[in-house]
Amino acid sequence: MKIKEGRLPGVLIIEPDFFADQRGYFMETWNSKKYTEFGIREEFVQDNISFSTMGVLRGLHFQHPHGQGKLVYVLTGEVFDVVVDIRRYSPTFGMWEGFHLTAENKLQVYIPEGFAHGFCVTGKDTHFVYKCTEYYNPATESGILWSDPSINISWPFENPILSDKDSKLPLLGEIQPDGLPSIGVNDE
Repeated sequence: MKIKEGRLPGVLIIEPDFFADQRGYFMETWNSKKYTEFGIREEFVQDNISFSTMGVLRGLHFQHPHGQGKLVYVLTGEVFDVVVDIRRYSPTFGMWEGFHLTAENKLQVYIPEGFAHGFCVTGKDTHFVYKCTEYYNPATESGILWSDPSINISWPFENPILSDKDSKLPLLGEIQPDGLPSIGVNDE
C-alpha cells in the first residue's frame, strides 16, 4: 500500500495493494491496523454506495456539527472527486483539490472532517463508495454550491446533472461562521 499527502492538510491519496490474475483481482479496501499506521485513526461507522450516470454532480456536501471524515473510492466507472477546506482559520480555507478516481486506478482518498466533498461522474454507470466516521445526520447536513466562483473549481462539465437540493446550495461566503467547522484558537 502506498499513501501520499494531498495538497490540502490531512487529505491522503491511497493506492491499495492490488493482486490480479486470469481469474480477476483481489484488493483490500480497509484494514484498520494498516490505515492507522498511516495516520487514519478514526473509527468508521457507516458505509455508503451511490450509483450515477455520466455528467451527474453530487455535492459539495458537509455536516456541521457532527462532521464526517470519509474514505472514498470507485467500484465501477470514474469520477472527478473534489474536496474543499471549509475550516475557519485554516490557512487553506476555501481552497480545493481534485482527484481522478477510477475502477482501473483503484485509488482511494481520505478526507478528514472539516472539508466539503463532491464528485462529478466522468464515466458511465459509476458506483462510488464512501466510508464515514460519523452517521448521516439530516439536521446538520449542509453544502456549498458546486459552481461557487470564490472557490473556482475546474469541473469537467459546464452543465452537470444536479439534484434540486444541490442546485440551491449557498455560496461559501453566504454561510454564517457558526455554520462552518473551525481549527486553531476556536476549535470546536
